[in-house]
Amino acid sequence: SYLAVYSAAAAAALVWMCWAYARAPREFLWEGWRLLPLVVMPFSLILIVAGYTTRNPTAVMQERALQSASPARGFVRITRHPLMWGIVLWAGAHTLARGDVKSLIFFGGFLVLALLGTVLIDRRRSALGEDWQRFAAVTSNVPFLAIVQGRNQLVPGEIKYRVWLIAIVLYVVIFLLHPYIFGARPY
Repeated sequence: SYLAVYSAAAAAALVWMCWAYARAPREFLWEGWRLLPLVVMPFSLILIVAGYTTRNPTAVMQERALQSASPARGFVRITRHPLMWGIVLWAGAHTLARGDVKSLIFFGGFLVLALLGTVLIDRRRSALGEDWQRFAAVTSNVPFLAIVQGRNQLVPGEIKYRVWLIAIVLYVVIFLLHPYIFGARPY
C-alpha cells in the first residue's frame, strides 16, 4: 500500500541522513548550550509519546475522530500537534546545544519540517469542513494557546499517567545509552 511504501522511503531517507550527519565535519558557528537538551528533552519526549498514544484527528487516518462529541481531549487540548511540537523541541534543543553547521542543517531541517508540518496538516484538514472548524475553534497549533485564550481548558485527569511514565523511562534510557548510540555524551 501507499502508506507502507511511503514509510519505507521515509525510513531509508532518515537512515541516510543519520549516516551523512555522523560523517560530516564539525565546523563551529557558536558556543553550544550543551546542557539545554537535558532540560528540554523530558518535555519533548512527553509530547512525542502523547503524539503516539493520544487519539488525535490530525494524525494519519484519524479523521473520523473529528465526529466525536469531544474530539479535543488530553494532550490535544494543549496542541493539535503534540508529536510535531515534540520534534520541534528535540530539534531546537539539539541545534542550540551543538552549535555547528552540520547540526544546524540536520536538526534545523527537522525543526523546519515539523513546524511546516503543523501548518500543512491544518491546511489539509480544513477541507474536512464543519467538523474541522468545530475542532479548530477549541484547539491550537501552538501549545497552550487555546487554553490561554480561554477557548479550552486543561483537564489533568484526561492526561494519562502512562504518557509521563513512558516519557520518563525513554528519557533515562536515551540519557544512559546516548554515548553508545549517538556517539555524544548528553552532559
